[in-house]
Amino acid sequence: MKLSEQRSSMLHGVLLIALFSCAAFYIGDMDFVKALSLSPMIVGIILGMLYANSLRNNLPDTWVPGIQFCSKRVLRIGIIFYGFRLTFQDVTAVGLPAILVDAIIVATTIGVGMAVGRLLKMDRGITLLTSVGSSICGAAAVLGTESTIRIKPYKTAVAVATVVIFGTLSMFLYPIAYRSGLIDLSPEAMGIFTGATVHEVAHVVGAGNAMGKAVADPAIIVKMIRVMMLVPVLFIIGYFVARAAVNGTGDSSRAKIAIPWFAVLFLVVIGFNSFDLLPEAVVGFINTLDTFLLTMAMTALGAETSIDKFRKAGAKPFVLALVLYVWLIFAGYGMVKYLVPAIV
Repeated sequence: MKLSEQRSSMLHGVLLIALFSCAAFYIGDMDFVKALSLSPMIVGIILGMLYANSLRNNLPDTWVPGIQFCSKRVLRIGIIFYGFRLTFQDVTAVGLPAILVDAIIVATTIGVGMAVGRLLKMDRGITLLTSVGSSICGAAAVLGTESTIRIKPYKTAVAVATVVIFGTLSMFLYPIAYRSGLIDLSPEAMGIFTGATVHEVAHVVGAGNAMGKAVADPAIIVKMIRVMMLVPVLFIIGYFVARAAVNGTGDSSRAKIAIPWFAVLFLVVIGFNSFDLLPEAVVGFINTLDTFLLTMAMTALGAETSIDKFRKAGAKPFVLALVLYVWLIFAGYGMVKYLVPAIV
């Protein structure tokens, strides 16, 4: 009976997010919203944030797991299904330059983050979590790293807050800068830039869709390549954690490594879709369903973004995240603008 009640309460949270997502779809279909290039996903996160900072305190605590389910599990399902929009031919079109940009961004951002954290005399755990979250895939990378270094929960919350803030900021600023001509890049180059520098997968999807399919497709591919780089990064971190444990206690037990399986399944779906086995109507239905699932994820992400959480985090982690955000923008733009054309 207890398990049944827990599932029922979680379902209430899921239905709440689904209701907000339906409203986001309705609002997103309005002409003035379309004119602003605001997709249902962006409308969803706005509705979620408005709710988080107004009526969220009236939400029963038992509903919270349902919202978290949408921001994590539903997001991953949505990303997996996003593979039906892409093929390996698209991945080949993005090619080696995007992989190289991703690798450089990940390595240098973690290095810059650790150096700045040392200058700010920050806690090493928070510094590492914030740096990995900024360099790879936001909250997913933070949580993956947390499972490797076994850090205190509040430090994880601080790091997640930083990547949510700047990832959300990117989702709005990138489309505005691109459409205003402030960022002078081709659609494909803008996609590489977006995928290589924006924090969360959900934010990349939202920003990419706001700039059009020509930007969104390479952006999500580049982002998922970046997500896959979490695996070797976690193995490297795990190695140093294990070595530190041996040096400190003599315990040679290996740290547990978290692998982003949703990214692997995303690639499997792309492979399946590359053979063009499903009718166009079926693929169209899957893509519409996928947009709704991603809208639910974005709405849930917004519903977890309250001002109070940011106030509790303190200033230094956000200073570090801001430095890394500026680094990502300028270093990413420089590589996409000058390095990629030199390689192609």
